[in-house]
Amino acid sequence: MKGTSTTLKRGTLFKNIRLTEDPDEIEGNAERVKGLVLKAQFLTKA
Repeated sequence: MKGTSTTLKRGTLFKNIRLTEDPDEIEGNAERVKGLVLKAQFLTKA
């Protein structure tokens, strides 16, 4: 990830998920990273 020393691995759980103005992006919080914006094409519903 750019801008952080934290590495997120496959299967990381995100909480407090919010939609952004762009329908292809989702904002959420991981265990150690807050306010991370992710592309929806790489996410799956748990």
